[in-house]
Amino acid sequence: MSGNRGCIFNTLLFLVIVFVPVLGHIIATVMVFEDDHSAAGKVLWLALIWLVPFLGSFLYLMFGQRRHYVMFGQPAYNSYQYQQR
Repeated sequence: MSGNRGCIFNTLLFLVIVFVPVLGHIIATVMVFEDDHSAAGKVLWLALIWLVPFLGSFLYLMFGQRRHYVMFGQPAYNSYQYQQR
């Protein structure tokens, strides 16, 4: 019985160590393709994400996103105009 527990634990550990980072890379890759970077910018971000495993995704999430966030149904760039009126 205890031999099976070790096998299940090793399998779960393998899944967490291998597939969770790969899933994170796939999500970051989709995010790069959705943003409005130039072709060279997309290639550089993708290279950074896939070649530098944890740091690349972190750097992209901190500095690479070019999205206009929406708060309360209004685009973020319009909220500044509404405050000045």
